[in-house]
Amino acid sequence: MPRRARRDSPIKLVWTKAREPVSGHAASLDLHTEVYPPGHQPPLPPSPDRLILADNLSAMASLLPELEGRIDLIYADPPFRSGKAYPVRIGEGEDSRLPSEWQLTDGYRDTWPDRNSYLDMLFPRLRLLHRLLSPAGTLYLHLDWHEAPYARILLDEIFGPDRILNEIVWIYHGPSPIRSAFKRKHDTILVYTKTDHYTFNADAVRVGYDATTLRTFASSPRAGFGKVPDLARGKVPEDWWYFPVVARLHKERTGYPTQKPEGLLRRIILASSHPGDLVADFFCGSGTAAIASSQLGRRWLACDSAPLAIQTTYRRLLLQPGTVPFALWTPRGAAPPSRPIPCLKIEHSGNTCSVFLSPEVSRDPSSGDWLAGISMWEVDWDFGGQVFRSQSQAVRPWRNGALALKLEHTYSARGTYRIAVWATDREGRRYEAERATGC
Repeated sequence: MPRRARRDSPIKLVWTKAREPVSGHAASLDLHTEVYPPGHQPPLPPSPDRLILADNLSAMASLLPELEGRIDLIYADPPFRSGKAYPVRIGEGEDSRLPSEWQLTDGYRDTWPDRNSYLDMLFPRLRLLHRLLSPAGTLYLHLDWHEAPYARILLDEIFGPDRILNEIVWIYHGPSPIRSAFKRKHDTILVYTKTDHYTFNADAVRVGYDATTLRTFASSPRAGFGKVPDLARGKVPEDWWYFPVVARLHKERTGYPTQKPEGLLRRIILASSHPGDLVADFFCGSGTAAIASSQLGRRWLACDSAPLAIQTTYRRLLLQPGTVPFALWTPRGAAPPSRPIPCLKIEHSGNTCSVFLSPEVSRDPSSGDWLAGISMWEVDWDFGGQVFRSQSQAVRPWRNGALALKLEHTYSARGTYRIAVWATDREGRRYEAERATGC
């Protein structure tokens, strides 16, 4: 009788198309913008947080010489192969219950010819994520029912089938049009570690016991079959998590599709990293991983190929108190087109220079009330002609907020300076102006 194969024997896949060397995909990335939030001035710290506008395959390949084996935690929220197009909401003060009245612009399309083309996209990126992880690093891959089973097979091949730590189920509530099946109200997060010496901070993510459990132990000394937990300390969460979707979190909503709640990312970051560790998200979307990392004192790196995703993350970081300086990188020669700022005024008082965006309509009738659509504007008070140093910013809040139309700066010495002003509208279009001025 032939011997049966052991159940734990790994199954190896042959993925010929995706086994190309990654060196050929590396992009040349250039420093595009240095960002100094309020309270900070140049120069950048030695290892600043980074926002990268680029395809993540080429971005990761270009980062290998610097960061291979050095990223402590990676959260990946790739397309789900849902077959849908996801527009971005850019209006203000809209009723969330009336989608027919929303102001929308193009976001991204999650459509693929077939499953093979999707997996051909995913597999080489997972290989690079594995290479970038530190020996103590952890990958959280966030998908849903469409492709999670296939992604697990890919991760078993790349990491090894014994390196899966958890299959987390994120459950949530919300309306659903489904009438022919159970409503699909959960996502799957596959958690893999690089080695068996990984970071897991159990005490950082403890939650309180359910009220029923507390009452049970209070009512009977025999509850728990003789095992009495530390009720005051709380428990490590199970592998199913409930967090409301962002649509129900008014204070977090940016209008970007597929935005994930901050609570979900905070739990991941607290569990699998330490303060000062480097957290990366190469499908960053609206930037929740970068926001949560910044809040928790972690260094971060965020990448996306969609300009509106990068703009949303950029804006969130500037609206969040306590953000430290960061840098924006783009592929060489990929600077987006810009338009001239219609109305700009500059005034001086001693060494202090004030710049005003004028609400007046410019002489170009096609510009209209251009300020109504501006979401943020920034000033480099001494522009050198290559890297824009955003030293002062005015950012419109996400809902029903006014945009400050004046920014000012006091120079340390009198002289002639070249001021550069960049303004960005809700659709990601940029307006620019440069003026030489003396004070």
